[in-house]
This record gives sequence, C-alpha cells and structure tokens, in this order.
Amino acid sequence: QVQLVESGGGLVQPGGSLRLSCSVSRIPFSNVAMAWHRQAPGKQRELVAFITTGGDTRYDDSVKGRFTISRDNAKNTVYLQMNSLKPEDTAVYYCNTQPVLYVGWGQGTQVTVSS
Repeated sequence: QVQLVESGGGLVQPGGSLRLSCSVSRIPFSNVAMAWHRQAPGKQRELVAFITTGGDTRYDDSVKGRFTISRDNAKNTVYLQMNSLKPEDTAVYYCNTQPVLYVGWGQGTQVTVSS
C-alpha cells in the first residue's frame, strides 16, 4: 500500500507563494511518474501537474507559468512550487502516482488564497 504524506499548505495572500512537499513510501518512487491534484469545495478533483521519471513535466493551463513540479528521487519526495497564487487556486492539494496505480490517497494539504 502506497503511503503519501503531503505538507506545506497554508493561508497566503493573492500573489504569494507556497511550496508543497509530498513524501512517498512503500513504492519504487524513482520508477513512477508523479502528479499533483487538487480539489476545491464542491468540485471534482483535477490534475494540476505531473512529472515523469525522466523529469519531463506537464501542467494544466490554469497553472502554467506559475507552478513548478519537481522531484528528488534520493528523498522519495515530489514538490510543487506555487507562485503568483490566485483565489481560484484555493483547494486541498494531493499527490499521487501518474496514472494512479495504487488504492488510496493521502490526507492532502489545504491551500487557501485570500486577502
């Protein structure tokens, strides 16, 4: 069973930045692509960004140019650097493999963008 532990969320003003981290265990991390998803209140979970085993990245148009996904295979950790945050980025953020290969999600980390 994969273990996913997200952290780094919080309350930030519009235009601010946050860096999310996701610690991954119980799977061969360096052999899987990883992704960040988010779920806003009343909305479905959506894919925000993913990074392949080779380091290639893809982003949803809504975050392109503002968010950067990265990974550290030595630490089994995937990151999401979020800059120029907007109120519409408010959501619970989750990481997982890409595609989702295992049952279960982490608890997520809440990001709230508000003045």
